[in-house]
Amino acid sequence: MDRLNIKNVKVNKALLRQELKDNCFVFVGLVLYTIGWTGFLLPNQITTGGVTGIAALVFFGTKIPVALTYFCINAVLLTISIKILGLKFSLKTIGSVAVLTFLLSFFQSLITEPLVKGEPFMSCILGGVMCGIGLGLVFNFKGSTGGTDIVVLIINKYYRNISIGKAMLGVDLLIISSSYIIFHSIEKIVYGLVVMGIMSYTVDMVLNGARQSVQFFIFSNKFEEIATAINQQARRGCTILSGRGWYSQQDVKIIVVMAKKTESVTIFRIVKNIDPNAFISQSSVIGVYGEGFDQIKS
Repeated sequence: MDRLNIKNVKVNKALLRQELKDNCFVFVGLVLYTIGWTGFLLPNQITTGGVTGIAALVFFGTKIPVALTYFCINAVLLTISIKILGLKFSLKTIGSVAVLTFLLSFFQSLITEPLVKGEPFMSCILGGVMCGIGLGLVFNFKGSTGGTDIVVLIINKYYRNISIGKAMLGVDLLIISSSYIIFHSIEKIVYGLVVMGIMSYTVDMVLNGARQSVQFFIFSNKFEEIATAINQQARRGCTILSGRGWYSQQDVKIIVVMAKKTESVTIFRIVKNIDPNAFISQSSVIGVYGEGFDQIKS
């Protein structure tokens, strides 16, 4: 029983450390997102999708602080989501909304001029990249900014034929297009669309860039030497499969290796140094989970 209690304590400590780590990265992501918004986009009157986009439009039209509008809209949406989507989903969002409300208020009062003056397109790029990196970190470490995500999930719950991706795209396009009512400028809409595209691409890069993995199939008579070298030099495990070449009718051994994309050059060099005539197949894989790679997530 004592051993079981000790094991449970260790597990709880590990979970607590992981939770603290996740929260720290979520906070950093929210800070980057806020600086991107208040330092590059807001001073240049550029809006994007989401509740921050709606809050920006309200600010441009009435000068009501972005943080106040952002908080009020999210308070209403969270109240609705608790009733429709349940408390568990909403709890994940409340903390992020509170922190982001404070950050938006703080940085909007601190930054009164664009960080890049007279360069709206450059501000689009830099703001989109910073916001994308920030959101990528938030999503990667199990955070949420709420907002229009809640609306989209509610729509998807009652209208299953509408995908979440299409619903989010539709809501964001509607918000960006609404800037025409205030500015009467197609240019502002184009800037908003550019930012949305850059943010989407950057978020994908942050979420998937570090996880990109490759799979190798290596055919060689020197399979034992190659597998040992990969173990020792690349620090990657190998699996040896038995096969048969149907054209040659000869038995062959196949080395299967899963590695990070950045380790590809190392593995190619190992194989070339041992057997320049080896046959190698390399392919990208969507995700690799287990020891040495990502943890299996539910």
